Amino acid sequence: MATNESPTKLSHNEIIKDAIPTLAGTIASTIASGTDHFSDDDGQFLKFHGSYQQDDRDLRKTGKKYMMMIRGRIPGGVMTANQWCVFDQLATDYGNNTLRITTRQSIQFHGVVMAGLRPLVKKINESLLSTLAACGDVNRNVLAPITPAYTKAREQVFADCHTVAMALAPETKAYHSIWIDGVQLENEAAENKNFVDPLYGKTYLPRKFKIAFAIPPTNDLDIFTNCLGFIAIIENDKLVGYNLCVGGGLGRSHGNEATYPRLADVIGFFAPDKLVDVAKAVLTIHRDFGDRTDRKHARLKYVVAERGVKFMQDEVNKRAGITLAPNKPYQFTTMQDLLGWRKALDGSWFLGLFVNMGRVKDAMKTALRQVAEKFPDIEFRLSANQNVILANVSDADKAAITELLNAAAVKTENQTSVLHAASMACPSMPTCGLGLAESERYLPGLIDRLEKVCADLGLGGEEIIIRSTGCPNGCARPYIAEIAFVGKAPGRYQVWLGGNASGTRLNRVWKDVVKDPDMETELRPVLARFAKERNAGERFGDWCDRVFLNKKSVAAN
Repeated sequence: MATNESPTKLSHNEIIKDAIPTLAGTIASTIASGTDHFSDDDGQFLKFHGSYQQDDRDLRKTGKKYMMMIRGRIPGGVMTANQWCVFDQLATDYGNNTLRITTRQSIQFHGVVMAGLRPLVKKINESLLSTLAACGDVNRNVLAPITPAYTKAREQVFADCHTVAMALAPETKAYHSIWIDGVQLENEAAENKNFVDPLYGKTYLPRKFKIAFAIPPTNDLDIFTNCLGFIAIIENDKLVGYNLCVGGGLGRSHGNEATYPRLADVIGFFAPDKLVDVAKAVLTIHRDFGDRTDRKHARLKYVVAERGVKFMQDEVNKRAGITLAPNKPYQFTTMQDLLGWRKALDGSWFLGLFVNMGRVKDAMKTALRQVAEKFPDIEFRLSANQNVILANVSDADKAAITELLNAAAVKTENQTSVLHAASMACPSMPTCGLGLAESERYLPGLIDRLEKVCADLGLGGEEIIIRSTGCPNGCARPYIAEIAFVGKAPGRYQVWLGGNASGTRLNRVWKDVVKDPDMETELRPVLARFAKERNAGERFGDWCDRVFLNKKSVAAN
């Protein structure tokens, strides 16, 4: 029978995943060929293996120079001292001699050329970590609370994080073949051409998938910005289960109202023994219902927004074989890290270290390597705010670690100003191909300028969460900050205001375009009004939100 319905046009990524479901592409043969870059299709496959092909945009005028960004998969952001040493050495041997802590508790290497790519990835695997699924249309690195100051149940939550990360890892043998053995899979071989991942299927997910665990009252992982979130419910220091939240995500595009940031919905409570079943249920809902025709509309958040909470509850119940119970009460109060020396619940010490824009380099890199070598029993924990925690430190070692760091001018107390401590930026220029404006290289100087404005207005020492991204994709989670700068063009930023301290409210566009030289001029009147009109103890983001509800612009009058 004839039909007028046109066939669904899949995105190119869907076509190549279907053609080579092992995700092998021609990656291994390209590395062996001696060329300096991958084909466009291999560039897409490469993401599943934990790497992005990039170029240094500062060097484009001298001729395009290809390089790779490699990202580790580090569940919960916990590394041994030995693993930190391995990563440190790899950054020196193959990268740009810096370690970039990511907003997903991982480490990125920048500036890696083709010849260094396989040795770097192989040595990460030899350290018992991986890069598999750190990028691509799969579940990414799973986040978990790293601060050992609040509850012993954190250990169980971290264990659950690791369990979920392993349960949701793709099973293609291409990863081991390429990076460990250095062998190109035969894509036309029947076993490879017909490969179907047991969880993801032949074509994996429509887009990336992100998971996080959080323990109230601390939302240091921005739980509601994830596709899937598990809010731990602790009673008498025992984990009794999780509130399930689904459908968060911040990526959007300038000028495209069909794309938007969204916070996850909390849809029910379940017991801990059903954790993997629930995780697989939500992931396969994305697999089965996500948009495979438009990658800008392919995240799980659009499935939840358009099909509704009841649909998600019914599908989770059916796929996980459970009945979600009503949400358990909880409250988040902060999303900031604890800096300085603190006591852990077990009596050991931990040290929160501020890492400016997440970039470990120069004296800090050297000092942390020395700490890792001299104190091999401590843990390195990476925060989703791009900082480092040194954990499991004994009383006997605390003074020696302090002395070592201070000798390298790495402060252990009073490490930075309040505004800098509450800031975060994505890398953007020069390596990210999506960057429209500076971010990591721009934000510290802008904060210095805003600190002077705040001091003039009597707001010195006032914490304001400030974040910056070089494009609207949201890698530094700008849309929940109290002030966010989102790149639109070189030296031009969209300014968003009104997030809150607990990460439970989206901010809103205040100015569509502000030029860099005008930032202080534009923001000073707003900050002046805040200083004058705020209620007792009211934060800047809360004041902005309250004023927005009654006026179109916080700059009015």
